[in-house]
This record gives sequence, structure tokens and C-alpha cells, in this order.
Amino acid sequence: MFTPRSVRYLGLAGSLLTALGAYLGGAELLRGNAYNVVNLLSGDRGLLLPVCWVVGTALLIRAWWNGRRVVPSTRWALVTAGLWALPLLPFLPLGSEDVYSYACQGYVQLAGGDPYATNAQAFGCPWLGSVSQAWRDSPAPYGPLFLLLSAAAVRAGGSLIGTVAVFRLIAVAGVALIAAGVPALARRAGVAPAKAAWTVLACPLVLVHLVSGAHNEAVMIGLLVAGLALVAGRRTADVPGPQPADGEPLLPRTAALVLGGALLGLAVGVKATAIVVLPFAVLAAVPRGTSLRALWRPGAAVGGGAVGALAALSLFSGRGVGWAYGLLRSGDTVEWTSPSTSIGMTVGRFVAVFGVHVDALPASRLIATVLLVPALVALWWWARRGDALLGAGLALALTVVLAPVFHPWYAIWPLAVLAATWTRAETNFTRWVLVPCAVAATLTIPDGYNWALATKTQGSLLMTAALVALVVWLVRRNRAEREGAGHASLLAPERADLR
Repeated sequence: MFTPRSVRYLGLAGSLLTALGAYLGGAELLRGNAYNVVNLLSGDRGLLLPVCWVVGTALLIRAWWNGRRVVPSTRWALVTAGLWALPLLPFLPLGSEDVYSYACQGYVQLAGGDPYATNAQAFGCPWLGSVSQAWRDSPAPYGPLFLLLSAAAVRAGGSLIGTVAVFRLIAVAGVALIAAGVPALARRAGVAPAKAAWTVLACPLVLVHLVSGAHNEAVMIGLLVAGLALVAGRRTADVPGPQPADGEPLLPRTAALVLGGALLGLAVGVKATAIVVLPFAVLAAVPRGTSLRALWRPGAAVGGGAVGALAALSLFSGRGVGWAYGLLRSGDTVEWTSPSTSIGMTVGRFVAVFGVHVDALPASRLIATVLLVPALVALWWWARRGDALLGAGLALALTVVLAPVFHPWYAIWPLAVLAATWTRAETNFTRWVLVPCAVAATLTIPDGYNWALATKTQGSLLMTAALVALVVWLVRRNRAEREGAGHASLLAPERADLR
């Protein structure tokens, strides 16, 4: 039987072991010294490194999983998650070496170069040896806000170690914004704030990839949940839904919508994928079922705030809209953890058995990207009469599932919103959200190498088989529901006669 005390210290033990793993084999400053799956057990570190990593991750997952049932308060959740994060702060990044790419992109920006038109290798970044080979010749795929933050980190940090430390401070600030935004968003949606805060902040993905790995998702998600909470929380008294606790909004409604839209625009200025939330933010500002004609005022306020923030960022950074070009290279990595990539890999290997050599990867990725548009439109239409805030979380989930690349920290995008807005069956939330997050937390090793890179053939076959099984299950369940509804309608007159 788990208690709040046992959960707290079980997770702390896991965090300490994980921190020891970061000390022994985190993402090294020079890639030549980094570990990978092949030599994980070699060297003077022997079995200590993998044991610390595996056991520490397992303890964190177990404590996070069981803590959902015993979390006593929001404050307890925040304090416990903060306690778990502390041991990770002094050591090398875990789970990814992306922070070194950030440093080189910031160096290019600070030196007057254009990170969207050039790359770290061509510009001569002095820290190139720390950057993964996959990203040395790629332009920056991030928005203008993160370019400005990266340049500021390089200026403040001076050396590579100092720059990484500043990036970690930026990530911790982003996590603090998440800690403020998630409980507020949960209150708007009628979800227990303590449980929502725990589900997000104590998740091992947040600890490893946001706190330790210093991924820019921390800033993006923090801005996103804060913007959604602000837009959804400022409603006049005649509008159904949660009202401010003090009875009066802190800001006039239009001003709050503009500010919330600006925060969402800033989130897009970190990563463009945050843009899928904007249409749902407009719906969150009005009652369910509002006519399309009545959406123009909140749409103008939220959209105007977002566009204004993006325009200011593009102008201030001096890079205009060139960041859209960097997105074209964001799918360079090939991993079976992306469903569309997995299907393309499987098709290519299947036809190769018959002597036909076809690269099906571009086609499968393109199909998934094209499908995302009508899927988001259909989801938005449902959210008009359903739940706009839940729709925003589901939109992020769709974006992750249909993206050409999936990295473990991408799972935090939908988790942060869905944990605060999911009011349906708890079993479905566990099955479709928490289980994938728990699995994603096991996909990397301390130095950032992803198991998906070492298991491409096996993983793509298993992923494709799982997708086929899922489709068959959904079709059968839908058919059974229709048959059940048909039987009920046939029996209705007979039951009426019996009465």
C-alpha cells in the first residue's frame, strides 16, 4: 500500500540513481566520449551505469504511477516534483544531446549569422564537436523566440558549460510556468488540480527531458498551458462555465483574450506545432455550441494577440519568417516510434522480399501529414459542442501521432493539456495517455541514444502490427456498438407494449 510519504521517497531514490547515471554517462560535452547501446556495458563504469539508469527510471515510473492515487494536495505535488528534480540539476544532460545544438544555434544568432539559412558546421561553431552528427548541417527548426533565448544563453554563459547551465535555468523557468498553468487550467476544466499537477510535473519524461535535458518544450508547454488557462478563465457572468474565484476578472475580457493569444503566439515562437491549439483556444473563450458567426470577436482577439506576438518576435530577431524553412529538415531522423515512419519502413521491407526496392517513407509521411489537416478540422467541429480544452489536448496528441518523427519528450505536449482537461473515463486516460508516456520514458539511455535507432527492423514491424490490430479492434467495437443500438431500437416498441 503506497502512501504520500512512501511515494515521495521512492521517487527520490529513483531520482538520485538517475542523477548518478547522469554523472557516470550523461550526454558528454564531446560526442567522441559518449556512450551508446553497443558500448553501454563497457569501460571502467562497468554495470554501474546501466543499473543506475534502469533501476532509477523504474523507480521514478512506479512512484509517478502510484502517486496519482494518493496525492493529497497541489502543494504536495509541486514540492515532491521539485524534490525529485533537484538531484538532476548539477550533472550532464540526460536522454538527449539537443542542448548542444541549441548552443550552436544561439552562437550563430549572436554572431550575426542566420540560423535558418546556415548551420553550425558551415558557420564554424566552436562547440561543433558536442553536436550530434544528425544536426551539424541542419538549419534551426525552432521559432524566433527560442533563437533569442539561445543567443541570450550564449551571451550569459560564455563557455559551453556556462551556456548549458543557462539553458537549464531557462528550462526550469519553463517548468515553473507549467506548474502555475496546469492547476489553473485544471480548475477551468473541472479537473482536480492536485492530480493534474502530479500527472504532469512528476512524470519521468519531464524530469529527464525537460529538467535534465533542458529541452525547449519546457518553455513552449509553459506558455501554451498559461495561454489556454487565461483564455478559458476569463468569462463574463452570463457565460456558462467556471467563474473567477473572486467574482471579478483580473483583466477586461478582451484584454485577457489578447494576452492569452499572445502567450500562445509566444509558444508558436518556440515550436511551430503549438499553432494547432489556437483554433481551440478561440472555442474555449465562448460557451459550447456558439455559432460560427459569433466566433469572430474572440477569434480576432486571440488571433490578433498571437499574430502580434509572432510578428514582434520575427522583427526583433531579425529573421522574419525564415524559421519555416527549418521545419523542412525536422524529419531527417528515421525512427519506428513514429507510426507513419514505421509503416513506410515496413512497406519498403515487405516489397523488397519480392525484389522490388521502393522508398515508401516519403509517401507514408506525406499521407500522414495530409491526413492531419482534416482530422484537426473534424476535431475542432466536435469541440464546438463538446469540450474545447479537451479538444486542444487531443489536437496535440494527433499532431504527435501523425508527425514524421517522434521523440520521447514529444509525449509531454498532449500530456500537459490532457492531464488538466480529461474528464472522461479514467481507464481511457490511463490506456491512451499514461501508458504511452511510461513507455516513452524507457526509450533513451543516459547519453541520449534512442533504442529506436538500434531496433529499426523489429520496432517497425511491431509498430505496424500494433496499428493494424488497433484498426481491427476499433472497427469491431464500432460494429458491435451499432448492432447493440439496433437491437435496442427493435426492442423499444416491445418494451412499450409490456408497460
